[in-house]
Amino acid sequence: MTATMDHTADPGLEPQPKRLRRGAKQKPPVQARKRPQKGARRVPAPAGPPGAAESTAAVLSSTFTMIAIVCLWVAVQLLFLSSISQNRAQDLLYNQFRGDLAGATAPVGPIVPPGDPVALITIPSIGLEQVVVEGTSSGDLLVGPGHRRDTALPGQVGTAVVYGRAAAYGGPFADLTDLRAGDQIQVDVGQGRKVFRVSGVRRAGDPLPQPPAEGAARLTLVTAEGSGRLGALAPESVVYVDADAKEGYPAPAGRAAAVPESEQSMARDTSALPLLALCLALLLALTLGVIAARQRWSTALVWVVATPLVIALSWATTDVVMRLLPNLI
Repeated sequence: MTATMDHTADPGLEPQPKRLRRGAKQKPPVQARKRPQKGARRVPAPAGPPGAAESTAAVLSSTFTMIAIVCLWVAVQLLFLSSISQNRAQDLLYNQFRGDLAGATAPVGPIVPPGDPVALITIPSIGLEQVVVEGTSSGDLLVGPGHRRDTALPGQVGTAVVYGRAAAYGGPFADLTDLRAGDQIQVDVGQGRKVFRVSGVRRAGDPLPQPPAEGAARLTLVTAEGSGRLGALAPESVVYVDADAKEGYPAPAGRAAAVPESEQSMARDTSALPLLALCLALLLALTLGVIAARQRWSTALVWVVATPLVIALSWATTDVVMRLLPNLI
């Protein structure tokens, strides 16, 4: 009797691999998927370069943000912060002029460098005390009232003309129209102190006052006025306040016969255009820098660093823009 051998039942024998038929392809072995261990962090895929849509959005948002910051800062500085700048400048001018008076070095004319303090005007009835600088261009009037260089210095024989802003940069002459005939105006200059009395307030088209008597001194304060709440920012006419003193100090000969157009009433200083172009170029360069930085760093970090630079450039730009606006605003 022949015994039948069962190869599958014999544990000592290994199973023979199946022979492939001709033309059949062998399948690759299936690898078991590894399950992620509990608590293991998934490594994020590396971020690729921003797409065209993201780049366009970054450019537009950065540009509009810069424009918004600049416009907002110009408005805030023009209406509010400019008075802080003017008050600071007045404090410095007051200390300088007080030292000049104490040292008997205060200017008496006829030629005084623009921007130098020449007088201290005090009007108790409207609470005004301002140091007057030489020159009446828009840039000169950023720090306070300015003396027109082709007229006598305040307190000297003849007529002295002083310009002052009505609204921006402290608006030192904002209440000039509240003056009445007989109000006192005290002027301190290098030659001493003079007290003037207001003779009247006039506007364009009103009769001109008679020339001052021989040996007398006249002070004419000039500013602008408009109608409505923001009339001072959009003036329609010029206001003059005349005040007289019976005696004046001697006026040395040799003062300027005329002033350039930029130093006349309601004039603009077009010489500031190159400086304005420089400020705008710097703002444009800063905008491009913000756009490039946002491609590498977070938006919040970029604006934290860039905002102080934007504000500083906006402040300088506003001062330049004011020189291009009428000098009595």
